Amino acid sequence: MTQDALSIQNVSHSFGRFEALKDVSLTVPQGGFTALLGVNGAGKTTLFSLITRLYDNSSGRIEVAGHDLRREPGAALARLGVVFQSRSLDPDLTVAQNLHYHAALHGIGRSEARVRAHEVLTQVGLSDRMGVKVAALSGGQQRRAEIARALIHHPEILLLDEATVGLDVKSRAEVLALTRELTRHGVSALWATHLMDEIRPEDGLVILHRGRVLASGVAREIAGKDSLTEAFLHLTGEGE
Repeated sequence: MTQDALSIQNVSHSFGRFEALKDVSLTVPQGGFTALLGVNGAGKTTLFSLITRLYDNSSGRIEVAGHDLRREPGAALARLGVVFQSRSLDPDLTVAQNLHYHAALHGIGRSEARVRAHEVLTQVGLSDRMGVKVAALSGGQQRRAEIARALIHHPEILLLDEATVGLDVKSRAEVLALTRELTRHGVSALWATHLMDEIRPEDGLVILHRGRVLASGVAREIAGKDSLTEAFLHLTGEGE
């Protein structure tokens, strides 16, 4: 059997008495695009913080490409590429400088970093912007540069937390199309969003609400005869 790119089993997390996640389980198959759908406060960012070890998971099990995150954190994190909701590139450095710095953090030498930077920037359509400062890029270009940075160490799965927040319609579509294209070339993706129009019927879908997984499967099967919006409102009770 082919192992999943990401496997989360029975993970819970609390902040004091507040349960942010409650027995969460989900999988992202290799080469798959899986949407993690939930309103603000559903627990998406907390879950991403556990996967990236910004928080330590004290319950359940998280595996990245078969590597247990608690037992083999280095091997697991090396297979992750992350695009957080908040902008994280240094605006005063060029695109190439940002990528080279990130490559160095992964132990990639200068000559190899130059090769990889050109490779990933070509993938995201920014090969002609390598010498441009990040501050001079549009919002959509900055997001694509962040995706390039997340790819530079050749991860097996990308985590993207609300990657289109603050972008115009055209840039949103471009970033989403780019991520889908990457999955067609073998990279898996977990795409956290609160926007239902970013989800296609054939996508893998996990609905997270108030820290619990309410549904998991193929989007069209979860929706059934209803629209995804109607199904979401029914599952969450938000439409009542």
